[in-house]
Amino acid sequence: MTEQTLRTAMAEYGDTVYRLALCRTQSIPDAEDVYQDVFLALLRQQAEGWEAGRMKAWLIRTTLNRCTDLHRFRLRRPVLPLDEALTCPVDEAAAELWEAVGVLPEKLRTAVHLYYAEGYQAEEIAAMLGVPAATIRTRLRRAREKLKSVLGGMEDAEQPVPEAASRAPRPGGAE
Repeated sequence: MTEQTLRTAMAEYGDTVYRLALCRTQSIPDAEDVYQDVFLALLRQQAEGWEAGRMKAWLIRTTLNRCTDLHRFRLRRPVLPLDEALTCPVDEAAAELWEAVGVLPEKLRTAVHLYYAEGYQAEEIAAMLGVPAATIRTRLRRAREKLKSVLGGMEDAEQPVPEAASRAPRPGGAE
């Protein structure tokens, strides 16, 4: 893979990789490590000529796998997180929402993030995670129920989160 292709992939999909890693790891330093590992793996990959959809799917799958590997490592060697931040939301309602999302179980949190923050449909998420689409819809329904009880019964649970609330800073402070 050429340096230019890597730079293009990082510019185009870096936000998605980082936000997904942050959602899964709940730690800025861990998300930065995953981000770096994923793009280093892409550099070693024979990805020349890949269409955009294939590259994005590969990056998301690799991010999920790396987060799982990191989680397994942390189970064997626990560490104390230095930062508790999940995102840098603009308004208080979004902050409260993403804080509530952050305490959901990992499977529910991942489905919510990919659906609401990244804009994927249930079928697309199912293909990425290797589970039936009905499972994703069930996870989303359960997540909405839990969020509704935690947040006090907010209406419009089907609406996507505000764009600014779904953005988290990328490594190095670039947006």
